Amino acid sequence: MVVTGLGATTPLGGDTASTWAAMLAGESGIRAIEEEWAAELPVRIAGRLAAEPAEALDRVQARRMDRCEQIALVAAREAWADAGTPGVDPERLAVVMGTGTGGALTLLGQDDILETRGVRRVSPHTVPMLMANGPAAWVSIDLGARGGAHTPVSACASGAEAIAMGLDLIRLGRADVVGAGGAEACVHPLPLAGFAQAKAHSTRNDEPGRASRPFDADRDGFVIGEGGAVVVLERAGFAAARGARPYAALAGAGVTSDAHHITAAHPDGQVRAMRRAVAQAGLSPRDIDHVQAHATSTPMGDLVEAGSIAEAVGDRPAVTAVKSMTGHLFGAAGALGALAAVLAVRDGVIPATRNLDALDPAVGLDIVAGEPRRGRVAAALANSFGFGGHNASLVFTAT
Repeated sequence: MVVTGLGATTPLGGDTASTWAAMLAGESGIRAIEEEWAAELPVRIAGRLAAEPAEALDRVQARRMDRCEQIALVAAREAWADAGTPGVDPERLAVVMGTGTGGALTLLGQDDILETRGVRRVSPHTVPMLMANGPAAWVSIDLGARGGAHTPVSACASGAEAIAMGLDLIRLGRADVVGAGGAEACVHPLPLAGFAQAKAHSTRNDEPGRASRPFDADRDGFVIGEGGAVVVLERAGFAAARGARPYAALAGAGVTSDAHHITAAHPDGQVRAMRRAVAQAGLSPRDIDHVQAHATSTPMGDLVEAGSIAEAVGDRPAVTAVKSMTGHLFGAAGALGALAAVLAVRDGVIPATRNLDALDPAVGLDIVAGEPRRGRVAAALANSFGFGGHNASLVFTAT
């Protein structure tokens, strides 16, 4: 299975190239929320998009889409064009788009309208804008995909699980090409207040660019972000027949569940996901050169994952965490992590983890800090874990 196209719109850039360049430069896409509605919130920072997705779409179409759906469509169009618009039978083309909250902004916004202005002012487009399968549906319509449009909703593992499902669809012979990824847009007072009340969100309101600090001894929580990323997956023979040049191979995926706790991760589930991905790729732990960590910057979560990585693949791989720059994109996080892992394999360079001033001594891993690390990356492991005990790990290898 090969990756032939990449698309993204993130807090670091409106496309893949600008996002990747900003990652390598160690920039931050986390900024203060200037809107009046945030003034009284305990959390007033977020990873907002660098480019407005609606500006890249038809005006009427954009008005009928939730921001999450806009993000998905923008990223998917870039990925499809990047892949060279494969000439594939529509019945052999599928879409898998994960999301954690779907059209949350529409749901909350239209509920406000219902309460304050009455039923006649509610948009007739409300339901297709808020439904979680909206991103997958819009992308499938845009690409003409008739081989299935699927929507994994597994919290912060959704995007990675979508890519794993894309791999399965091709391996099972149900598709030749799959557009897979994730999209999320839920920067809103309610999620911000909820995470603040749970003590999960950083409160460094005066230092937005320094707030997300995975593996750092002084981390105090994650930062909410928005964005999306999509990869085009192809059966290797199909890609070769049309002369496509792959970025990397998607060699293996591991998806597990903890069956443990609704918010607290269990290391066993993470270890099993990584081991399954590595084994499915036909590799051993010592073959993994790089780990793109889930690493959200929460005090406990980072330590659980660090221990899981050490148990699953050892302490040799170079580890990094792009959430230090983008914040946590929830349902899109795994897709963006996968995209970064693919580019690390292609370019032989691993972005540094931003804000790692003092490595937590309990981490015990080789965390890339300061400057990007250059050298051959033959195999990269990308992790994504979510509330509810969802775990997804992906292995990408050089072609």
